[in-house]
Amino acid sequence: MPQISEFYGISIYMYINDHQPPHFHVKYNDYEAFVNIDNGVVKGELPRRVINLVFEWLDAHKEELMDNWKRLQNYESPIKIKPLD
Repeated sequence: MPQISEFYGISIYMYINDHQPPHFHVKYNDYEAFVNIDNGVVKGELPRRVINLVFEWLDAHKEELMDNWKRLQNYESPIKIKPLD
């Protein structure tokens, strides 16, 4: 599973040819979740502070995330996405 970004101890991953809807996986310490790119629905558990940071990052990089989703669905390598500053 390629890591596409990392910030504040939060790792963001996407799987090649993963199931719909378009989403990314988040790992933070012992927590794991996935986040729908279109509507921000979170499945799994993350601390509130981490969710807020992930939403801020999602808002800033939604287009890049969708581009990576399409690339991975075509078995292409994803492009790294800048972390939060």
